[in-house]
Amino acid sequence: MSFRWLPLLLLQTVAAADTPVSFRNDVSAVLSRAGCNAGACHGNLNGKGGFKLSLRGEDADADLAALTRGMFARRTDPHSPTDSLVLKKATGQVPHEGGARFAVTSSEYQLLRKWIAAGCQPDPADTPKPVTLTPSVKSLVMVEPQKSAALTVSAKFSDGSTRDVTAVASYDLTTVGVAKLTNGEVVREQFGETVLIVRYLHLQVPIRVAFLPDRPAVDLSTIPATHPIDKHVLADLARLRIRPSDLAPDSVFVRRAYLDTCGIIPTAAEVKAFLADTSPDKRTKLIDRLLARPEFADYWAQKWGDLLRNEEKSLDRKGVTVFHRWIRNWIADDRPLTDFAREILTARGSTYSTPPANFYRAVRDPYLRAESVAQVFLGLRVSCARCHNHPFDVWTQDDYHRFAAVFARIDYRIVDNKRNDDLDKHEFVGEQIVVSKGDGELTLPRGGDAVPKLLGAKASVPSGRGDRLTALADWLTATDNPFFAQAQANRIWAHLLGRGIVDPIDDFKLTNPPSNPELLEHLAKEFTAGGSKLKPLVRHIMTSRTYQLSATPNDTNADDTTHFSHATVQPLEAEQLLDAVASATGTTMKWPGYPSGTRAGQLAAVPLVGRRMAAGDGLRFLKMFGKPERLLTCECERSEDPGVLQAFQMLTGELVNNLIRQSDNRLGKLLADGMSDGAVLEEMYLSALSRTPTTAERDKLLAYVSAAKDKRAAWEDVAWGLMNSKEFLLRR
Repeated sequence: MSFRWLPLLLLQTVAAADTPVSFRNDVSAVLSRAGCNAGACHGNLNGKGGFKLSLRGEDADADLAALTRGMFARRTDPHSPTDSLVLKKATGQVPHEGGARFAVTSSEYQLLRKWIAAGCQPDPADTPKPVTLTPSVKSLVMVEPQKSAALTVSAKFSDGSTRDVTAVASYDLTTVGVAKLTNGEVVREQFGETVLIVRYLHLQVPIRVAFLPDRPAVDLSTIPATHPIDKHVLADLARLRIRPSDLAPDSVFVRRAYLDTCGIIPTAAEVKAFLADTSPDKRTKLIDRLLARPEFADYWAQKWGDLLRNEEKSLDRKGVTVFHRWIRNWIADDRPLTDFAREILTARGSTYSTPPANFYRAVRDPYLRAESVAQVFLGLRVSCARCHNHPFDVWTQDDYHRFAAVFARIDYRIVDNKRNDDLDKHEFVGEQIVVSKGDGELTLPRGGDAVPKLLGAKASVPSGRGDRLTALADWLTATDNPFFAQAQANRIWAHLLGRGIVDPIDDFKLTNPPSNPELLEHLAKEFTAGGSKLKPLVRHIMTSRTYQLSATPNDTNADDTTHFSHATVQPLEAEQLLDAVASATGTTMKWPGYPSGTRAGQLAAVPLVGRRMAAGDGLRFLKMFGKPERLLTCECERSEDPGVLQAFQMLTGELVNNLIRQSDNRLGKLLADGMSDGAVLEEMYLSALSRTPTTAERDKLLAYVSAAKDKRAAWEDVAWGLMNSKEFLLRR
């Protein structure tokens, strides 16, 4: 299907209509379409060439004054409209750093000229304002040979009227190289997907656009789709002519399930039991067993500890310990995440006896609190609005500062501070009391108090001595809150599937729409219906066919990275990898201040290394493999990209080699028990890779061991090879 509009549509409308041109609805829209009020041009904070417009036309009154009164009123000349500087510069008739923005014959020129000729009139007070923007399609899928398409856009106004705004709307593409905009059309440059942002004044609508090679439609009717998740995913894949991969084999699934739920790899005995089970529902039964294990709470407490900045420098060792224990117990009991958020947001009192108060101990100013709460609990990145209205988001500077004002009266009583480094003012060692003051306000950048307000909410927040934090918690955890359930469902999905439906997972905005809106809506509803608890949604996702797909692509989905047609291969997280090495070698780690045998995934936080404590091999390993320092409230702080130093650590690092060489490790015990070489090899494979060796692997490795003069050294070489294989280092 192809949609087209004529660039002269507006010109014809202007020439025929007797209605006056609206400054806000027409002139501002044309300036936006031409890029005049963009951040790189006159919408810049300081303007350009002495001419300043508000960013994206957000302040129509200021823009009207700049056009009609600035520069001795030379920019607009009602007596001789064609001599107006705004028209001459925009059409390149006089030197203009921004170049020609439109032609003299264009609809934009004719509209501006008509407004100037009519006396540059401001809008009457009753001029209707646009309230909704509706494109003719929600998404576009173009299969070769089709390579271009266009659409029409209509706006509904406050007086109930509807108008075609196709020719005055602005259009932007979010992905460079996939497509371009030419003569009112989106035109393919290469196969792939992008998002077309349609903008008219303050209204924005995203449209997903996909360009597909000439491949036949796929018949997915034979693929089981009884699970609601699979129905949504398969519907999306059918639209894009993508066939999903087959199911992952049992040996891959069992390792994936252990890593995703508990952050550990299964033991050889657990793998044997699962592979030997012939019951048709053995995968579901395994998932249920894993959700009940204590390691599940360990693993997900680690994830929430990352988000909530549970680290020793700000919280001290005791604060970290009590906060981690509180988070872990909450997850182990599978209590609602809505109540979890409420406890954190309303927490006041001692950071030792009221563990969730440690969240506010870590984020110590109202702006940081606002940004952290928005990012963790609402999936919103609002930090850009601290300095300016974001050109591609709905949050304004006022929204940001008024949301930060909700947190303005949080304060601290420092009972004691026995910091190790007197020069480091960010280190705290000792009890603190989080309190609410009875006064104190933030100010808006333009002056005046920032009246507290919740993001996009009509609910009021007490501006006097009322409890603002309780009002915040009431709104955030309400069933009709538009953000919380979707943000948490998307985060859980991303942890299990390797990518969010909205990605990055904490950046929900109009210009970053979900890849499968129906799926995200389903997950949010499922999360709420399950009591806003973690375990029911994890189970719901893991029991789907989509979660259990193989990572091996087929001829239709090899390039798919966003529609979940196959599993995503990912490097193991730092804690997972170190615990996997210890598990596969049958050894334990030692951590300063923790009991012997504590796994990396059980650490409340990385022990603080300073003048009184040296960094051990385990701490260096975790840091090298991307364990976050928890200084940001963002998933992005954790690095999982394999690098040269990481590979060097696995190949030659003392930690891995020392664990392999320990005389009483798994290998030592297997050899001491007098097991046959074949049995030893199988046990090592099951312990490291959750599968038995192939015939070729078995023959080659057994021949290598048999020919070796030092059998123990040969077996250590085999163990070293397993630890450095991609299969061991990756979650498939």
